[in-house]
Amino acid sequence: MPEEALIVVDMQRDFMPRGALPVPGGDEIIPRCNEYIEEFRKRGALIVATRDWHPPNHISFKEQGGPWPAHCVQNTPGAEFVVDLPAGAVIISKATEPDKEAYSGFEGTDLAEILRKNGVKRVYVCGVATEYCVKATALDAVKHGFETYLLSDAVKGIRPGDEEQALREMKSAGVRIL
Repeated sequence: MPEEALIVVDMQRDFMPRGALPVPGGDEIIPRCNEYIEEFRKRGALIVATRDWHPPNHISFKEQGGPWPAHCVQNTPGAEFVVDLPAGAVIISKATEPDKEAYSGFEGTDLAEILRKNGVKRVYVCGVATEYCVKATALDAVKHGFETYLLSDAVKGIRPGDEEQALREMKSAGVRIL
């Protein structure tokens, strides 16, 4: 059993330039994320991909009084992955209920149980956006007792100052920044 997992956070079309909620330069990390996916696959690690998988009336959307434009709506092109996931990758859908927000891949999902069932002790996190879903997922990984590493060359944030603050928060919580 693999003792490690790669968690690829929200590498979806709507978070890329020209998407509904773009992370500036988010597309620049696609090749690096794909390299990590291949490297971890070869090592026998569990590959996990989280995704926003919102119903059309999600609470986070401006139309419902939330802060964000509609994005990553279930079964739409904007919700599609932009990385090359291998067969057998575990897909974790979050924020699937209209009235519940979820930034972390652990929030409202069975991710922790899946990792434990697969004997995972260490997780490596990459994806977007650093100060939102990446940070929330990494912090929750630590809270669930996983040794947690952030692959800093394969994450992108929205605002540099906020991204730096998120990195400090993760580091002080025990996330190892690689």
